Amino acid sequence: MAKFAFLYSGGSMAETPEAQQKSMDEWNAWFGSIGPSILDGGSPFGAAATVAADGSVSAGGGIGATGYTLISAASLDEATTTAKGCPVLASGGSVDIYEAMEM
Repeated sequence: MAKFAFLYSGGSMAETPEAQQKSMDEWNAWFGSIGPSILDGGSPFGAAATVAADGSVSAGGGIGATGYTLISAASLDEATTTAKGCPVLASGGSVDIYEAMEM
């Protein structure tokens, strides 16, 4: 099995406590459907900075990622199929899937 990183971008934050609970329930249900393939459930991202090759620093992440999850899967196709159930998609977000190469 290979390791894959899901990087989340975009989506919207639920505004009411009820909507926030519904969102958490959807994430928990999705994580439950993935089961033992989850290596690290991850978390949302907060403040970010970008360091350029010349050493300059700018505020905010350059790629706009809002969170991550690490999973194991047999292939990129399998990881991609898993990502299609991600709740961030329902709120207009996207999921980038990267294979973490063994070193």
